[in-house]
Amino acid sequence: MEVILCIIIGYFIGGINPSYIYARMRGFDIRERGSGNAGASNAMITIGRGTGAIMACLDIFKAYLAVKLSAYIFPTVKLAGIITGTSCILGHIFPLFMKFKGGKGLACLGGVILAYSVPMFLILLTVEAILGFSLDYLVVVPITGSIAFPIIYGILEKSIEGALILGIAAVVMQFKHIENLKRISNGTEARLSFLWKGDKELERVKENAEKN
Repeated sequence: MEVILCIIIGYFIGGINPSYIYARMRGFDIRERGSGNAGASNAMITIGRGTGAIMACLDIFKAYLAVKLSAYIFPTVKLAGIITGTSCILGHIFPLFMKFKGGKGLACLGGVILAYSVPMFLILLTVEAILGFSLDYLVVVPITGSIAFPIIYGILEKSIEGALILGIAAVVMQFKHIENLKRISNGTEARLSFLWKGDKELERVKENAEKN
């Protein structure tokens, strides 16, 4: 029962989507604009870079809160934080009250890592930032990060179970980013340089979309 409660806590906290809520307050559904994703990256594109950054921080915080909350409530449950964190990521991706069409889980993954270890969060953030900016695509961050963290966790904690639970979220995140890889191939995926070349990058994406 405690494990089930961990799953429920994580799922419903994950289902609280700041980007979707903020866009609704401004009179539109964020899933109908930009990349069609209800997450911070699309908020950055459709609403603004500052707003997108705030939404990302809120998504990180909700996952961090979910992990810490479950660990506090269920101190005797083995892997309570990992179970709740994984459920939070899945709740963000497949939220019940948004007809299971949410975000893609990157910021929530960051929150889970942050709750596990601040130094680990900073190390992975640095590595992934270097990788992302080198390749100029944000999509490489969730694809590689979601694979790396379960492996690192499993090795450091000597826990195959924990790695496998985190692996569930990793597999889902891989599938959710297939469309991004397709957009990269046809030139319609916004590059990370959108952060400082906003108008120019959007124009490039628009031109390639018209060609396709």
